[in-house]
Amino acid sequence: MSLKQVLFMILTISILGLVIIYVFLQLTNRKHHFSPYRMDNQKIRSPKSLRAVMKTFLVQSYSYAAKVPGVAGYIQLVRKKLSYQYGMSEYLLRIETMKLTFLIWSTFLVSGIVLMIIQPGLHFFLLLLLVGIVVNSLFLDMAVARQERKLLSEMVELFAEVRHRYHQHGMVEEALYEAAEVSKGEAARHAMHIYAALTSVHPDEALERYYETAPNRFLKAFAGISYMVMEFGDQEARQDSIYLKGIGSLTQEIHLEILRLAKLDYLLKGLNVISLAPVFFTKPIEEWARNSFPTMNEFYESKHGFIILLSIYVIIIGSYALLQQIQRTQETGYRAGDRKRIWEKRLYEWKWMRHLASAFGPKTGTRSYASLVKLLRDTNTHLRLEWFEVRRITCFIGCFICAVSSVGILHHIEREHILNQPVVNSTVFGELPQAEKEISLWWATLDQRVMKDLNMSASSTYEEIESSLRRHSDKKLLQEDINSSAHRIAEKLEAWSHEVFHWWELLSCLIVAYIGCHLPLLLLYTERRFRRMDMRHEVYPYQTVISILRDMDRMSVEEILEWLNRFAVIFKTPLQKCLLHYEHGPEEALEQLKEEITLPEFQRVIDKLILALGTITIKEAFDDLDHQMSFYFEQRRQEYAKTIETKAEWGRIIGFTPMYALIFLYLVLPLIVVSFTQMNVYYEQIQKI
Repeated sequence: MSLKQVLFMILTISILGLVIIYVFLQLTNRKHHFSPYRMDNQKIRSPKSLRAVMKTFLVQSYSYAAKVPGVAGYIQLVRKKLSYQYGMSEYLLRIETMKLTFLIWSTFLVSGIVLMIIQPGLHFFLLLLLVGIVVNSLFLDMAVARQERKLLSEMVELFAEVRHRYHQHGMVEEALYEAAEVSKGEAARHAMHIYAALTSVHPDEALERYYETAPNRFLKAFAGISYMVMEFGDQEARQDSIYLKGIGSLTQEIHLEILRLAKLDYLLKGLNVISLAPVFFTKPIEEWARNSFPTMNEFYESKHGFIILLSIYVIIIGSYALLQQIQRTQETGYRAGDRKRIWEKRLYEWKWMRHLASAFGPKTGTRSYASLVKLLRDTNTHLRLEWFEVRRITCFIGCFICAVSSVGILHHIEREHILNQPVVNSTVFGELPQAEKEISLWWATLDQRVMKDLNMSASSTYEEIESSLRRHSDKKLLQEDINSSAHRIAEKLEAWSHEVFHWWELLSCLIVAYIGCHLPLLLLYTERRFRRMDMRHEVYPYQTVISILRDMDRMSVEEILEWLNRFAVIFKTPLQKCLLHYEHGPEEALEQLKEEITLPEFQRVIDKLILALGTITIKEAFDDLDHQMSFYFEQRRQEYAKTIETKAEWGRIIGFTPMYALIFLYLVLPLIVVSFTQMNVYYEQIQKI
């Protein structure tokens, strides 16, 4: 049995296994009625059912996989991705983690076998690595995005049930409990967790724990509004219930988010597959070009062909990464947290690294130092300036090593190409006959023997080359063949001698390293732009909370700041600092908070809180809040529409770029280069006639 037959058999078995796994996963994904008694420790009622067996298998697989070195790290990576959706239920989290892990591994196995059949050889390992990274990232992001959209849809139904039950009973806890019982899915599970937190002995601490695992800002706001109404009572404001008004505002926000995600998914659907498709067509295009145009062999085997192939892979990876950023659905994806392991901090402890960081970093008191400190503060990064300089230095050294290694590999490839370069006549179209192929191979082998006999010396004379040709040839050569071969071998030896590390290549490596050094800085600027968007999204729940708190009796500015601190993610550190300094001077603490956070929307909120410290009340200071919230909502809707159109245009351009690059760089451009080369050969032959 041949290798292709074995691989085909393995592929068939893998596809069948993947189909079986997919069917099992679909069976376990069936919607079932939610019961609060199965909230964390769900029991399998029917041990003999297929779903029960599958769930038991997944849970046991998680226990075994968590003990295997290497595999355990990957399991934790998948678990972390899904923890914000299933973090409140360890049982469901383990099941979903293993379902996604098995699906990714099965797809990776099938893709690897397909690539091995289509493109065996050295490039297979690069392609296999590329496919592994892409499949892993694609499936994780798709799973998280699908669960987010599903949760948003379930939350709309849940809020409608809570509104209906609140009209019946007028009590928040009863409305939550009954709505969680009749609802389905993860939203009902989160509603039950919110109910458990609100009815616990210490609801403040229970809510704080829930805030840490809440999957989105809407559930956090809903939990906070429910607690405020339970604690302060539902004050009637303008003949409307504050609790129902808050739920209505959250429902409106969720509807806007669902429409945005649906439209973005519709416009960008399938672009990931289109951008990755060229991976499977590089080898077929190369084989077709080699068979149809024999002179293309020289191009594909040279360093120029390797550079173009590598460039196509870089374009594919870059396009896929950009598409992932464009399809980024979680607009408020920032989560604050302390990092215990900071590799920049460990490197900074080395004495020579501290000297490098102080030598190449900006000096204290300069404008560049102040701007970099402000940039780090605006992005809310965990890095100090010294640690950030360590990251830049590490990127410089890493890019320089990679660039020098790439240059060395290219020189090695070109030398191997020169040494094994086939001797082909001026045939451009059609496949060479078998007799000409054997003659070409014989001349290439003879050239290789002669070049090694001359120790690859470019200073070899024509007499030495001719003498070596006669010694190593196993048949008598004509003088005309000897002259042409000597000229050809002399050119090969000259080209071999030029394959050394040149000064301009060193300069290019330094330029690449310089660009790599500035990449962390460019990423910070990009991150600051996204962080501004995250900041605006965090201000909107603040406005909803203030619209509820302003109508409460005996409400103070300090209490409003404490409530804002409970919902804070990006602004948590500045708000905590403001609360610590509040007793020593409320107005000074608020002014300092206003200086630290430069977002205009948040500064307007602080200005109104400063006014509330004076003669006017909190309700009077925020009397225009309803109009501002409606204005911000319309403004955000227009921004979403504009952003979606821009993303759709760029997504189509980026998605089809790898295909265009493959056709032009790997087929059209080599044909043009080879055609011009052959035209020069024909012109020289015509001149000799």
